[in-house]
Amino acid sequence: MELSVQPFTVHKRFPLTISRGTSSQNTNLWVRIKDQEIEGWGEATPFSVTTEGYKNTSSLLEELEQLTSSLKSLTPLDRQSIEAILTEKQASSAVRAAIDIALYDWLGKKANLPLWRLWGLDRRKIVPISVTVGITSPEAAKQRVRNWRQVLEPEIIKVKLGSPNGIEADQAMLLAILEEAPQARITVDANGGWSLDNALLMGDWLAQQGVEYIEQPLPVGEEDKLAILYQHSPLPIFVDESCFSSQDIIRLAACVHGINIKIMKSGGLSEAIKMIHLAKVCGLKVMFGCYSDSTLANTAMFHLAPLADYLDLDSHLNLVDDPFTGVKLEQGRLLPNDLPGLGVTLTVNSYKL
Repeated sequence: MELSVQPFTVHKRFPLTISRGTSSQNTNLWVRIKDQEIEGWGEATPFSVTTEGYKNTSSLLEELEQLTSSLKSLTPLDRQSIEAILTEKQASSAVRAAIDIALYDWLGKKANLPLWRLWGLDRRKIVPISVTVGITSPEAAKQRVRNWRQVLEPEIIKVKLGSPNGIEADQAMLLAILEEAPQARITVDANGGWSLDNALLMGDWLAQQGVEYIEQPLPVGEEDKLAILYQHSPLPIFVDESCFSSQDIIRLAACVHGINIKIMKSGGLSEAIKMIHLAKVCGLKVMFGCYSDSTLANTAMFHLAPLADYLDLDSHLNLVDDPFTGVKLEQGRLLPNDLPGLGVTLTVNSYKL
């Protein structure tokens, strides 16, 4: 099989600020695997918090180019052999994700079935997506909600907290969003921006405001404190940056209520499926999230969306130059289409060979 890679840059309509910084654009990698005149597509997205350290676009591109010759003699059906090579080469999770997505896209196209149908899933079970409001001033937060209304009427709003200006700034911003969108369901993601004391204080306060859950309240490396928070928090606790793979679920299951699965963290749909089923066996809720992913990667995750309790896959809705078309917005829900594989195509006048 032939593997080819092409970088593409996407720009956010509105920059996103979280506790670790602000992003306005991202250069991702479009990965294509071709065999028997069928081409499967995948995406690798750099992201800032990884167990391997930060992997930028250049390092991901170098990894993929080094894999080209090793994979050439195999076919997309040689999954066990491909996995052995990726393990031997110590491929990063984003590179694994790109290849895994492309292999599933190829398989779906070979079978002439969309992935959700290949897996026997029911699109009617897909829950509404949430939209994200990053850390900002109260007035700017209200405006961001109004901006989202130009795309869809938000049913669920994920609010990024963990402001460097402290929990008072977090509280002021959340109250502004509640005023602007009193009917919306509100969730909170601190991206590891709180100390344990602040997380305990905010948990009580957020519960009084009707918030549904708190995501990643504590920094990576402070997982030993989650048990205290789990015992005292009136709200469910989800982990994101602290949970990359199935192994992390086993380690954290007793002190959290849910996990956020991101395809770039997990290393692809294969590991995401394992994580979903293991989390459910452990009695945990499952959320899907994203980084600065385009429609390609988000559509891949939406094929598994009938298995998710919460969906935070909105990154492509904030892009002004997304080169791909795939998952479709229908009445507050994003649904994969009936095309084979991922069902992703290039937009008109977009990136070409």
